[in-house]
Amino acid sequence: QVQLVESGGGLVQAGGSLRLSCAASRSILSYNAMAWFRQAPGKQRELVARITNGGRTNYADSVKGRFTISRDNAKNTVYLQMNSLKPDDTAVYYCNAIIGATNYWGQGTQVSVSS
Repeated sequence: QVQLVESGGGLVQAGGSLRLSCAASRSILSYNAMAWFRQAPGKQRELVARITNGGRTNYADSVKGRFTISRDNAKNTVYLQMNSLKPDDTAVYYCNAIIGATNYWGQGTQVSVSS
């Protein structure tokens, strides 16, 4: 089993920044990929950013140029740096890890952006 614990969410004004962290309960070196998803009220969960074990990244079009995903293998942690936040970024953000054929999820952290 793998536990993922997110932190760093909160309330911020439009144009502001937040950094989310996802701490894994064991080494992330063997993970196929880690990612951040988000789900706004009444909407489906969507991929925000992903980073593979090899360090390749991809982003949703809506966050390109504003968000950056990174990983610290020594700390078993993945980060999501979010800049130039917009009210449309308001959602619960979930950390995701893919190990083999299994998906693991964190409990989510709320990000609220006021206009």
